[in-house]
Amino acid sequence: MSTSTSTGDLSQGKAVKLCSRNGMTSPVEGRQDNAVNVAEKGLGTSLDDWPDVPDKEDALQKTVTAQDWTGPDDPENPLNWPLWQRIYHTTVPGLFGFAVTLGSSVYTPGYPDVEERFNVSSTVALLPLSLYVLGLAFGPVLAAPISETLGRRVVYLVSSPIAALFTLGAGFSNTFAALAITRFFAGFFGSPVLAVGAGTNVDIWAPVHHAIATSAFLLAPFLGPAIGPAVGGFAAQYKGWRWTQWPILFLLAPVYLYSLGMKETYKKIILQKRAKRLGIPPPPKVGPSGPAAVKLLITVTLFRPVRMIFTEPIVFFFSLYVGFNFSVLFAFFDAFPIVFEGVYHFDSGVSGLMFLGIGFGCCLGVATAIIINRLRYHKEYLKSLKEGRSGVVVPEHRLYAAIMGSFGIPIGLFWFARTSRRDVHWISPVLATIPFGWGNLCIFTAAVLYLVDVYGPLNGASALAANGLVRYIAGAAFPLFTVQMYDRLGIAWATSLLGFLSLTMLPIPWVLFKFGPQIRKKSHFDTT
Repeated sequence: MSTSTSTGDLSQGKAVKLCSRNGMTSPVEGRQDNAVNVAEKGLGTSLDDWPDVPDKEDALQKTVTAQDWTGPDDPENPLNWPLWQRIYHTTVPGLFGFAVTLGSSVYTPGYPDVEERFNVSSTVALLPLSLYVLGLAFGPVLAAPISETLGRRVVYLVSSPIAALFTLGAGFSNTFAALAITRFFAGFFGSPVLAVGAGTNVDIWAPVHHAIATSAFLLAPFLGPAIGPAVGGFAAQYKGWRWTQWPILFLLAPVYLYSLGMKETYKKIILQKRAKRLGIPPPPKVGPSGPAAVKLLITVTLFRPVRMIFTEPIVFFFSLYVGFNFSVLFAFFDAFPIVFEGVYHFDSGVSGLMFLGIGFGCCLGVATAIIINRLRYHKEYLKSLKEGRSGVVVPEHRLYAAIMGSFGIPIGLFWFARTSRRDVHWISPVLATIPFGWGNLCIFTAAVLYLVDVYGPLNGASALAANGLVRYIAGAAFPLFTVQMYDRLGIAWATSLLGFLSLTMLPIPWVLFKFGPQIRKKSHFDTT
């Protein structure tokens, strides 16, 4: 291959031309039709069916610049990476998210030991769970400035080892105060991988495929808590509460090694590295720099999300709905031992296995979101392409999964409430958790996709941060009063109360589907 370099008085500095092996310029006229064909086939196609991705050594003849991508075929654009490479970069944040969220619930089977060891009440013994979840709420505050200045890869490689060190400290704690503090910081430094993971998926997948990648990634925050009690139950039963912390490390270590092959996916950082490598002008700085940039990031990740909660109906109601569903999941960490150890007399290990019903429901939720995306959103996307609207689809088409899932939450809760009795086989309340897990993930996935589509990348990040704040703060609070609620109301009425509350929120996705366009017009922020 021959590479020619031309130098001139260009306004942007030095230019570099890359020629193909035969010295000819490849035609690109059919690229739009090819994109439509691939979209019609979906991700299930073979690698050969995808549009040709240019090799760095076989790029089209063009002027290489660091001001932006050189065109739709730019080989350094993550959207043009080989399919296997994009799948790999999707699994890394998913595995990190699974390990971090497992760390929240894996502690719960050991809290009776903590209560006895440190001579504290059951509510106080649950504080390390709540503080860990509270730490997860503030992940974007830490992740945003790091990813904005150094890229997304650094977040994965730096934050997770620090989280592992605090987890190690929690396992070796000899005072309750040390346990509570180390658990909080383990969650705080583990949470950036959750905050950055969504951005990584946006970097490497076109909007038409966001639902598939997002559904798989969002499985982690639900599958981790669902499997944590099963792992922690046997660890606490046979080894004591300290061993509830070691599985987190056993997961983080191999995931960290697996992540070392990651490349940077953030466009700004990729272009900056290109400019440095080729000696050409870097990309233009957009927005403020220095302290003003830090102020902007804090505004986007903390102050603006709080403002959006109270001024944006879409953000408020979806955050309320998702936050409630997530908090019920965490309330089950207290309710399941009451049911399966108190009513059915299971030991803590077997009782933890009952959470696998929720995990199975979450997996069904992923499948549902992907199928709905294929049957509904995909058709609207293809229609938009053929009509020349560049694939733009009305955001309300993201809500089909939430509309379906809104029935799963109350069905699961009322089923669980009325069958958790000695005269009913234990499998019935376990089966009741399947529609709950299914509905929970369907609603969460639809909410994330809808908020990003409505508010765009920047304000969408603030909307998701708002959703995360409500979700994790509610999840931290519910376990602190769940035991008292079940003691006073009983299993049937305590769970039914949660079911009735879920019924009041069931219309939210339906209302947004019907009146979303009118609500968006009255927004204080730019919306689609």
